[in-house]
Amino acid sequence: MELKEIRQLIKIVEGSDISEFQLEEEGMKLVIKKELKSGNGTVTETAIQMVPAAVAAQPAAALQEAPVAAPAPAPPAAEEAPAANVHEVRSPMVGTFYRAPSPDADPYVEVGDSVSVGQTLCIVEAMKLMNEIESEVSGKIVKILVENAQPVEYNQVLFLIETA
Repeated sequence: MELKEIRQLIKIVEGSDISEFQLEEEGMKLVIKKELKSGNGTVTETAIQMVPAAVAAQPAAALQEAPVAAPAPAPPAAEEAPAANVHEVRSPMVGTFYRAPSPDADPYVEVGDSVSVGQTLCIVEAMKLMNEIESEVSGKIVKILVENAQPVEYNQVLFLIETA
């Protein structure tokens, strides 16, 4: 993530009513927090942390001791880029991933299924809204990377689709 993008995120957080923003990308986790004065809502402090994702998985107390900016660990070679004919379906938002339209229904897709453009692959629930995620390509599902009812992050890879 570039400094310009981080500055834009800081401006967005400072201009909003949210007090904390977290983004995990390419093995790094960015946490932007702001504290508000009681009464008029004026920002008194904005704190930024960028820590390796492995550190972010530790308890919150350990996070406070993490350095403000740490280098990103090199991702394994196998995860650097998918094969040329494999399309990554990514989550367009933070939410909860569901493989089926209801708990007792069959999943939208399984590994090995053929899919076409516009076919519903899953649902990501965000703020009580059910958002259908559709395939952008035709091909075959080769991997489902998220378990049912698990939280997902923005831009997290959900499916791998092998295209012809």
